[in-house]
Amino acid sequence: MAKTSLLYCFALVILILGNICRAEEEIKVYELKKGDFSVKITNYGATVLSVVLPDKNGKLDDVVLGYNSIDDYKNDTTYFGGLIGRVANRIGGAKFELNGVEYKLPANDHGNTLHGGSKGFSDVIWTVEDYQADSHLTLTYKSFDGEQGFPGDLSVKVKYMFIGTNKLAINMQATPLNIATPVNLASHTYWNLGGHTSGNIFSHTIQLFGSKMTPVDDKLIPTGQITPVEGTAYDFLKPRTIGSKFSDIPGGYDINYVLDNTEGKHLQKVAIVQESKSGRKMELWTNKPGVQFYTSNMLENAKGKGGFVYSKYAALCLETQGFPDSVNHPNFPSQIVNPGETYKHIMVYRFTA
Repeated sequence: MAKTSLLYCFALVILILGNICRAEEEIKVYELKKGDFSVKITNYGATVLSVVLPDKNGKLDDVVLGYNSIDDYKNDTTYFGGLIGRVANRIGGAKFELNGVEYKLPANDHGNTLHGGSKGFSDVIWTVEDYQADSHLTLTYKSFDGEQGFPGDLSVKVKYMFIGTNKLAINMQATPLNIATPVNLASHTYWNLGGHTSGNIFSHTIQLFGSKMTPVDDKLIPTGQITPVEGTAYDFLKPRTIGSKFSDIPGGYDINYVLDNTEGKHLQKVAIVQESKSGRKMELWTNKPGVQFYTSNMLENAKGKGGFVYSKYAALCLETQGFPDSVNHPNFPSQIVNPGETYKHIMVYRFTA
């Protein structure tokens, strides 16, 4: 009898472990769809795979860059569509100090930490909490103490949801479970409003509501200064094409703008992007203090959806965020979240044509 019970228990443990492994490995694609507006997301990296929108003539196009298969995302260095964390953007020297303790992180970018380390939140499998095809998708992830060098357990949630007929909201939240930790989540979607196969984004017109920026050194680490953009090639306070002063920016745009606060408003306007041929317009709002404007300078002939090859400058990213390397710059808005507090990051896109 004892031997039978032992064998039964052993078989039960194997079954449970097998189910856990299968559950952890189950990667799926979820579509949100309302009329002609559709968004596809995978729980691998909470990644945005596609955004399909009509142009001014009703023609549908996918306006975000991406890959053909989920396996391609696993070997990805572009972060196409990924949900970035625990700390998005760069941390200088791949280390920081918090409450008297120095934390060392993976140096995955020229001696610095980029987008959460060598295996950040865009490279883990998220759990589906709630899904309604015409409304929303909610994903969760439990980040463990010491993951990629960061302190404390962290409960993370992201909700992609439609608002009305032409708005997409991304609601990111994170709660430390035991000790204080830096948190800076970001959505790394690559946009081309002409369609993902339409070439470079130089003719896109952009207006950025940030009158200051955080300058960087040659490794793209902020110097700690906050400087005005007025009169420089970084000045998009009035709408102009991305390509109009591109030759003045060696390598292309990859900089954090300090957003201008709109007094008394929960969300502030970040940017307006327009593409004349398709007539598509994208507006963006957030509750965060900064936005990284990036013109896909590091894209090197990436083989994307349908076999299309993406070259440099094939898309733009607008990553709302806390300032890069805030953990090492006391004059920047703090990204430290304490137990009992909840980090909240909201993005709202409105699409028209």
